[in-house]
Amino acid sequence: MKNKEKKIKILHVARAAGGIGVYIDLIVKHINDERFKNYIIHEDDYQSISFASKSGLPVKSYKLPIPREISPRKDWQAVLKTRKIIEEENIDLIHAHSAKGGVIARLAALGKGVKVLYTPNAFSYLSTPNTIKKFIFLNAERILKHFNSKLLASSPSEQERGIKEVGFKKENTYLFNNSIAPIETTRLTIPKKWPDSYICTVGRPSYQKRLDMMIKVLSELKKEIPNIHLIIMGVGFYAPELDSINELINKLNLSKNITLLPWTAKENVHHIIKNAQMYISTARYEGLPFSIIESLALGKPVVATNVDGNKDLIINGYNGFLIDGENIIEMKNKIMALLHNKERLEKFSFNAKRIFEEKYNIHQNIPLLEQIYLENIKK
Repeated sequence: MKNKEKKIKILHVARAAGGIGVYIDLIVKHINDERFKNYIIHEDDYQSISFASKSGLPVKSYKLPIPREISPRKDWQAVLKTRKIIEEENIDLIHAHSAKGGVIARLAALGKGVKVLYTPNAFSYLSTPNTIKKFIFLNAERILKHFNSKLLASSPSEQERGIKEVGFKKENTYLFNNSIAPIETTRLTIPKKWPDSYICTVGRPSYQKRLDMMIKVLSELKKEIPNIHLIIMGVGFYAPELDSINELINKLNLSKNITLLPWTAKENVHHIIKNAQMYISTARYEGLPFSIIESLALGKPVVATNVDGNKDLIINGYNGFLIDGENIIEMKNKIMALLHNKERLEKFSFNAKRIFEEKYNIHQNIPLLEQIYLENIKK
């Protein structure tokens, strides 16, 4: 290493499933590893990504009990073990990911003189329709913001929500847009069991993704385009609404119009998105969804609900359309407006790729994250 400069030690704490694992993987794979050394604490009940540095070397990881749901015993064990790791590795800064990672990291850092940067990737209180749970989760966020932490938002809407609803002072917030590397090549390594023309999405059957709305939109589309086809990727791992979604598909006679794919390799996801007519999302909320960023990188227009995350990526009428509320007919009409207008579809596709290059290319954006880390390291 040049001038034998001491590496800055960053500890990532998270449940690394899904998009959170992708987020951490992208950071450690692209950050300057001559300047920064990453460590990762993640859950022990999930087969996570094998994290590697920019140089291709393995990143040191610790598996701790970090369940999705609240578990006082396991959560406290994770806090105590995290405190020990902070001491043993002489950590300079903690980057906490997701609500659970944020709780564990901020409690573990108490009295250690180490700051915590907290990236919710969608605040926890957005994840439930239950009024009581929403109240508890929101107030937990409000209390924990005082625990020697700053908000490192993944999108402008997340930063705004953190200031207006959670109560972070603006000067205690940063913005680092979720970003990915350009997607140079794609290939399909699984059997193709769907037609050549289709629309697609990525999202587990859950409250957040609101796939019941998507199925109803497809039902309306089928009335005008009988052979319309939708591929839903990411079905399988933690899919609490899978049974009800299958019931709705059968009820609306859409089994031949929908392909449900379990979790699969990224190369397959990218191949399917690249060859789709467009990408759609009916999410109730997002952080800054990687699947839509990937769609932009692959030059695909997007029709999506006008919610946090989606509205940061889509400029209405430029690279896609935004739909307010649960307006099924409006979403159907916007999808039809693209499918029936090749010139507009191509224009939106060009604009999608342009927005990615301007705002979400990690090669351009990673220096900003490095600077944020440097501003907050232990002195």
